[in-house]
Amino acid sequence: MDGKNRKDIQVGSEVNIVLKQDQRSGNLTHGFVKDILTHSSFHPHGIKVRLEDGQVGRVKEILT
Repeated sequence: MDGKNRKDIQVGSEVNIVLKQDQRSGNLTHGFVKDILTHSSFHPHGIKVRLEDGQVGRVKEILT
């Protein structure tokens, strides 16, 4: 499942995100959602989240 719809993502969800510095390369970072930062219900590039380790990026895959 992609991470474009806010309703699909909950705190604690296991996700792969792309960090700002990795947007060109497409490298994904794995983690668990601590905070959902995007307020709109949909974002074409993915909902922005903060992982439990503090990294911020846009959700590309929801694993749970």
